[in-house]
Amino acid sequence: MKKKFLLAVLIAVFAFSGCGGEETNSSPVINDVEAEPLQIPSKEPAEEQTSASENEEPKGELTDKPWQTYTGKVTAIGERVVVDGKMQSWLTGEWKDEAVAKRRNIAVMIPDNTPSLPQYGLSKASIVYESPVEGRFTRLMGLFEDYDELDRIGPVRSSRRYYVDEAMAFDSIYCNWGLARTWVEEIINSDMIDNVSQSLAGIYNGAPEAYGRIDRPGYAKEFTGYLMLDGFKQAVERLGYEETYTDRFQYAFQFADDDCWATYSDRPDVTEIWPGGKGKNRGGYGNYGENNVHFEYNPEDGLYYRYQYGGPHTDEYNGEQIAVRNIIFKVCKGGEYFPDDPSHDYLWFDVFGEDGGCYVFTNGKMITCTWNRKDEFSPNVLLDADGNEVILNQGKTWICNIWSDYQNYIELY
Repeated sequence: MKKKFLLAVLIAVFAFSGCGGEETNSSPVINDVEAEPLQIPSKEPAEEQTSASENEEPKGELTDKPWQTYTGKVTAIGERVVVDGKMQSWLTGEWKDEAVAKRRNIAVMIPDNTPSLPQYGLSKASIVYESPVEGRFTRLMGLFEDYDELDRIGPVRSSRRYYVDEAMAFDSIYCNWGLARTWVEEIINSDMIDNVSQSLAGIYNGAPEAYGRIDRPGYAKEFTGYLMLDGFKQAVERLGYEETYTDRFQYAFQFADDDCWATYSDRPDVTEIWPGGKGKNRGGYGNYGENNVHFEYNPEDGLYYRYQYGGPHTDEYNGEQIAVRNIIFKVCKGGEYFPDDPSHDYLWFDVFGEDGGCYVFTNGKMITCTWNRKDEFSPNVLLDADGNEVILNQGKTWICNIWSDYQNYIELY
């Protein structure tokens, strides 16, 4: 019988200076509710993960399924170099054409409520952010670098401040159709982030050539607007944005190098991940039991497949189910701007600071860690109990911003 693990608020304590100042919140740990509590190792084994700067040759053998068999050392990718016209991507660690790996990614705001589905092109995103918005459903921000075969991405929806804050860590060109003006207008029109935005109130230098509508019979008008890639390229040229990564960009995450695999063999097995649990809650991912977002790990390919609204989450572009190599839960302090007005209860999340609660899922395992982010242009640094940076496996990553008030709803199996 499959064991059930419930993420409960009980044992370890994080000081969430990065998630809301002086408050201290209990950090969730996995408990086995059918047997004895499952103990989380407090330290990273020396033979499992080493610093990228040590440059030691991993000792192990990569088979056609390394996520099942690799037992050697794990080192992260070091300096990016060009080999035969290819370079390892900053967003996935995978080898891509040099032009793709060096050009700045596009951060596109994409709705995820039922009236908007299916989305087009989402499976091509290298990184996807998912966060709650007003109404308690979630909205996505896809970071696209490998988009040449797409004609469009979308539908595209409006901006919220915390998505802009997250996009700045990746030196993204930010794309949105609409915005919550009170909290976004100043930052999006500043020189802190380059944006290709639909021309609407609150946008001072719009890019209407980058957007168009697609005929979608039965859909509301707000779910018919798309980012058109040809028009996007024209807008970037007209606006004078740098097309390759600027000197503000540092890196995204640490990824395992080609000749090794981050197995985390001593970590607990977690093969089914529910960021909002299976029940009803107001945290966003549960959305009163409607969307029930979850991921299922497939040991045959080492990927996590996404489900929502009672079935697989598929991409209209290719008909395929969304699947990623890594999942990150970034626990953040959040709140409502207008808590007494349910129709306009815009949310905020603190995505900067130190020692925020964090959970990384890769290779069918869960790594408990913390996240640190110094400022707008700093990366999200994921640290284990020893202060070593967590190494992800090469591939796509899905990041869930978890409202700390609702982290106890997370369920893992």
